[in-house]
Amino acid sequence: MLKFDRNPDSFIYRHRRLLFLLFLVVVIPLAVCLIWWLTSPANSPASLVKRTFMQDITALDSAVSRLQTDIRRKQPAAIQQSFKRARLAYKRVEFISAYYSPETTRALNGANIPDVDDDLRVNQPQGFQVLEEMVFPEVAADAYPDMLETASALRANVHRLRKISETNELTDSHIFDAMRLEVFRIVSMGITGFDSPVAFHSLPEVASALMGMQRQLAHFGVGSGDNVLTAQLDSTFRAAIGYVARSRDFNAFDRLVFIKNYANPLSSRLLDVQKALNIPVFTEKRLLSASARTLTEPDAFNANYFINFEEQSMTADRIALGKMLFFNPVLSNNSGRTCATCHQPDKAFTDGEPKSFAIGFNGMRISRNAPTLLNASFQAVQFADSRVTFLEDQASDVIRNPDEMHGSLPEAVAALQKQPESRQLFEAAYSDGVTESNLKNAIASYIRSLSSLDSRLDRHFRGPDHMLTVEEESGFNLFMGKAKCATCHFFPLFNGTVPPAYLETESEVLGTPATAEGKTVDPDVGKFVLTRREPHRYAFKTPTVRHVALTAPYMHNGVFRTLEEVVDFYDQGGGNGLGFNLDNQTLPFDKLSLSDSEKRALVAFMKIL
Repeated sequence: MLKFDRNPDSFIYRHRRLLFLLFLVVVIPLAVCLIWWLTSPANSPASLVKRTFMQDITALDSAVSRLQTDIRRKQPAAIQQSFKRARLAYKRVEFISAYYSPETTRALNGANIPDVDDDLRVNQPQGFQVLEEMVFPEVAADAYPDMLETASALRANVHRLRKISETNELTDSHIFDAMRLEVFRIVSMGITGFDSPVAFHSLPEVASALMGMQRQLAHFGVGSGDNVLTAQLDSTFRAAIGYVARSRDFNAFDRLVFIKNYANPLSSRLLDVQKALNIPVFTEKRLLSASARTLTEPDAFNANYFINFEEQSMTADRIALGKMLFFNPVLSNNSGRTCATCHQPDKAFTDGEPKSFAIGFNGMRISRNAPTLLNASFQAVQFADSRVTFLEDQASDVIRNPDEMHGSLPEAVAALQKQPESRQLFEAAYSDGVTESNLKNAIASYIRSLSSLDSRLDRHFRGPDHMLTVEEESGFNLFMGKAKCATCHFFPLFNGTVPPAYLETESEVLGTPATAEGKTVDPDVGKFVLTRREPHRYAFKTPTVRHVALTAPYMHNGVFRTLEEVVDFYDQGGGNGLGFNLDNQTLPFDKLSLSDSEKRALVAFMKIL
């Protein structure tokens, strides 16, 4: 135990008052300042993340500036390298940029196709993907003015990102949410080549995005070694980055292994660390649950999300009522027609016809192929031309259509009110009994209950067991890579609902032929009928590929009888590969050059869904 030196000749004794004064005046204030600095909001993890983010935006700006300089100097090799460096810099900021500034992010790195907004304005594409097609595989000698203009717009959007970001206040919860969504973006888009379709620079860009997040996590103590859980997270990041960095060939990259062994553990541990740090996890309603550990867990997606009002959510009573109505001819004025006429459960709720027979079965057919109703709840719009938003509206549209149900909602309600058993089912499900609104919602509730995300592929990702054959594994990797299927049929829903926000469902222009001979494009102009905008001519909603083995024939007009024919069509480059010369085709028209064994593997994979 220390004892005060009371020797009158000692230095401490002689200067004790001065030392005490120094302690009061210097040491205590310094300690207070240190505590204040450590606990100051300006030095909180979120503030440090923002500070690093702003520095990374400056680095992105410098990289784009260098790209502009190389374009002005007309140095092809330098332009390609500068482009790659600039997008690597973009990937380091992507997880925060996409989360807080989605519109600016789309301008920076959106798809190279015109966009028709909600006001039906046609917005031309801009950003990295537009520039990429001018720069790769070779720099177009006649494109320098366009390249310079695109690069200038790109830099302007970087400045816009900086300006917007200056006033954004980051929070710990939002940062962790953004990081997990970035992992999901990497899984569903990054490794598929979605935003590097020509340069095939996706894997280095994935590594850059992962390194950007890992660097920001250091502000939360991840990687310091002070905590087992944070050390595990840091190790998982390093393992994922290492696996991607070792993969030099885009086509040969094993996406199945990456998702199961690296990405899924990464998103799971991000959630675990967030909870361990007592950072709240959002509970808000989304299609993809805010608390989803991975994209492949059973309850990751909420079939109740795309509803108009909360009171329209599914219940067991409403599902039972909807099922009764689905098979009830009362909706077609007792003509014998039911919803199940065209949506048969044993055919994944399709009917096996190229185009469904019109009412009366007099040889006439309706205009399009009957789509599966399985997983229809995971789409933001309904019908092949996306003409309605909610399943309730789809039900009423079909009931009233003279070629489909040729029924009447008021007459169906009147008939059901006269049936004691039906009236009892309505009263159990709704406080106001039999109404048109409740009838539509009951049918929609039954359709929403038809969610099915438990294929052998899903079980492969969820458990330790190996569930796929070598050929099926190859097919998955082709689907997610070389064959480019997953750039439109997004993992894991395999439909057109765009990850990781899952708020909109895309339509694509494929150039589907009128007949199997492939001589002319099908005359059905799809979404163009609604919008009258050229980007939508021949555009159709991207359907799910799940349960596709049961939903033949294929395409909106049922032109292809087998999956093999569908794969051949895509392999040739869609309609433009057949010579249709559609200016607005969104499907890449270059040939995929798939071998016969690769085509068989693709089909084998799709059949397990």
